[in-house]
Amino acid sequence: MKSSINKLIKTMSLVVILLVFYSFTFQSNEWLAPAESNKFDNPLKDDGKALAKGKKIYYQICATCHGRTGIGNGPGGTAFTIKPADHTSEKVQSQSDGALYWKITNGRGDMPSYNSLLSKTQRWQVIEFMRSLKKN
Repeated sequence: MKSSINKLIKTMSLVVILLVFYSFTFQSNEWLAPAESNKFDNPLKDDGKALAKGKKIYYQICATCHGRTGIGNGPGGTAFTIKPADHTSEKVQSQSDGALYWKITNGRGDMPSYNSLLSKTQRWQVIEFMRSLKKN
């Protein structure tokens, strides 16, 4: 009886260790868009009107989690497992417009898909605004 309790304790300990390891591994995984998304051309690139419209959409929808300045400090993102992305960072700014479009369209984890909520044009407009957030 004592040996079966010891086996159960060892098994449960191993399960807990594996779950903790898995949770840290999952959180550290980088979110990469598929390579083919890099081929998506931004039809609104360098369009001032698109940037202005994108800013309005960003403030209404994205700023809740990413903050008005895009650094990932919005009140809606505080309870997330993974902190919202800093849109001013080199890590985000170095991604192609197509990769950003794919991520906005599909979402992942706490980041929802905006495929139904935003039109294709609106998603490109948001990207135009995101580009203006680049750190100097």
